[in-house]
Amino acid sequence: MIGEVSDSAARVAMGSVSEPGARVSVRRIPHTSPRRVLVESFTMFDPRKQVLYPVMFCVYVLFWFLLVLTLFPSVFPDLAKTYNANYFLWVTIILFLTLWFANLSTAIAEAQGRARADALREIRSGIRARQILPDGTEKWVSSDILHVGDTVEIRPGEPVPMDGDVIRGAALIDESMMTGESDPVTRESGGDKTSVLGGTRVLQGTARVRVTAARGQSFLDRMIRLVEGQGREPTPNELALLVLLSALTIALFIVVISFIYLANYTTIVTIDLATIVALFVCLMPTTIGALLPAIGISGINRTAEANIIAKSGKAVEAAGDLDVIILDKTGTITVGNRFAVQFVTAPGVTAGELVEAALLSSSLDDTPEGRSIVRLAARRNAPTRRLEPGQFKVLPFTVERPMSGIVLADGTEIYKGALKTIEAYGASIAPELRTAAARASGEGMTPLAITSGKRALGLVYLKDVVKPGIKDRLRELKLMGIHTIMCTGDNRLTAAAIARESGVDEFVAEAKPETKLTLVEREKSKGRLVAMTGDGTNDAPALARADVGLAMNSGTGAAKEAGNMVDLDNDPTKLIEVVSIGKQLLITRGALTTFSITNDVAKYFAIIPAIFIASGVATLPGIELMNVLGLTNPQLAVLSALLFNAIIIPFLIPLALVGVPFRPRSAIDLLRRNLLVYGFGGLVSAFVGIKLIYLLLEWVATFPVYQALGTAVGHVLPLGGL
Repeated sequence: MIGEVSDSAARVAMGSVSEPGARVSVRRIPHTSPRRVLVESFTMFDPRKQVLYPVMFCVYVLFWFLLVLTLFPSVFPDLAKTYNANYFLWVTIILFLTLWFANLSTAIAEAQGRARADALREIRSGIRARQILPDGTEKWVSSDILHVGDTVEIRPGEPVPMDGDVIRGAALIDESMMTGESDPVTRESGGDKTSVLGGTRVLQGTARVRVTAARGQSFLDRMIRLVEGQGREPTPNELALLVLLSALTIALFIVVISFIYLANYTTIVTIDLATIVALFVCLMPTTIGALLPAIGISGINRTAEANIIAKSGKAVEAAGDLDVIILDKTGTITVGNRFAVQFVTAPGVTAGELVEAALLSSSLDDTPEGRSIVRLAARRNAPTRRLEPGQFKVLPFTVERPMSGIVLADGTEIYKGALKTIEAYGASIAPELRTAAARASGEGMTPLAITSGKRALGLVYLKDVVKPGIKDRLRELKLMGIHTIMCTGDNRLTAAAIARESGVDEFVAEAKPETKLTLVEREKSKGRLVAMTGDGTNDAPALARADVGLAMNSGTGAAKEAGNMVDLDNDPTKLIEVVSIGKQLLITRGALTTFSITNDVAKYFAIIPAIFIASGVATLPGIELMNVLGLTNPQLAVLSALLFNAIIIPFLIPLALVGVPFRPRSAIDLLRRNLLVYGFGGLVSAFVGIKLIYLLLEWVATFPVYQALGTAVGHVLPLGGL
């Protein structure tokens, strides 16, 4: 249990025992505790952290500059000509709040990730391994000292010490602590189901595992670093937005400097330094600048909550910009197993005869197809016959005889198989059955003939069932402008039928292992962003080449290394969910950017008129028209705009963390909604908010306590006198 320390675990921590699979847990202050989040938000005032975000770093520099000027105006005698202790102090405090709220949004987002990382650390704490030495002897060692290429043996009840591939034996593994999926999975040597994850637990079986990852490089380590945000690099879109915001900030700086120069040159207005700083900060895109890190981190967190591990934020972001998705038919679009759906009788054969023969041929067939024929026969009220041991002989499917069935005590042979196989066996097939079989194949079904004593009694149709809801999901992708391609090894008739039923835009039939890579290369050559899923070693090249490669956790190590995302639930349809998460990330960033810029427009109409009112030139033509809020006290007007600029940040933190609600729409509809809700909404909310804050400050200014406080500040500041 997380946070608990058993006596044996404590002894392991002290080195007094060496119990296999022992775990050591350490109590920690939860990362999401308010106290820890507050402490983290204050540690982010470190200039080495602030410099990573250019917009907020400008606010940071201006805060320290104004703080020094407020406390020691004599240091800058030329700049302190319009010094007002109370006003300068309030502007400085509000700048501090702006920075702190920005830090708080990032601290909350990072705390959510670190809380998940703590839970992941508990999975592997104190694990020991049974290492198999080159001479075949066993040795208990700490999992921390294992190296790539070492061999360990895992047994029931023991944790898997490190990522690896099963090279001998087989084991039933509980991966619920990693994936949340309660059903155990089988891992065995050979094939594509060899990969095991460090921290999972063996339920049954004994296997030898070759370590494929060193300490610090395992899948679990990468998960921890990812959700903690360690080394998180800005994504391409994030970098582009940072460049845009930085350019906008530089442009505004030039505008403000030019405004000051013209004001001094014309001597129409006199502007104090605190107002200049407030004007610059209010016009800068501080809202999106403050929330940008939290938006990126929360996008990664939402991916982790969906049990998908993204190796970088770039992968999540690319999912929101996808143009093409390549989907496997089996397991993604269809259930994966064919089911019996219909019986067709031959001329002169009753339905009862056919159903009874179908039941006998499949009653001991343990394949999914065989079980589905039994279920369909039971629903058709097939007569049951008791078969005593020794009265029958099961004929399983083999490569030499590609059909299966049963031989009864009287020598009657009852088979089921493809028409070509049954015909080669020597059974007579009526022309009507051949016509029905051709029609079924054209509709994407697989017809099997049922024979009894060299005579075809009829057909049973097997159908690869399309997953419930997949058609709606594909329709949503089409609405978002994403082209879907189904890749299958089936023949063209079957592929075309499944494509029609599911609604995919394009299909590739009779696909070979290298077909996916060819498809990815073809689409990327057209300048499109491509995504695909895979789990086998043969999928690795295509996963590596795709912009979004979603590998299944149950797949090979090569596939998981090649992909930039890993689905812990082994559900290929998760790729569609990844698209929604990526879209939500981009839409949230765009919505808050729109909101931030329109907010700044309203602040312009609050501060510029205040500057002219303070200089006694409010009657200048056009100034009254700009004063749409009717603010008459210039200092309160500036403080109101600056304070709104600060407090809007914590109000938007929940939206940045949770994301803007996303529903599949066309790009034009999303843009229209974005401009209406967050563009117009940002403009109106700023006008209303600034006016309300102004009225509140005007009311507070009438209090004797406030006036006494102002007097006290005037006596204390500036330190050392002017």
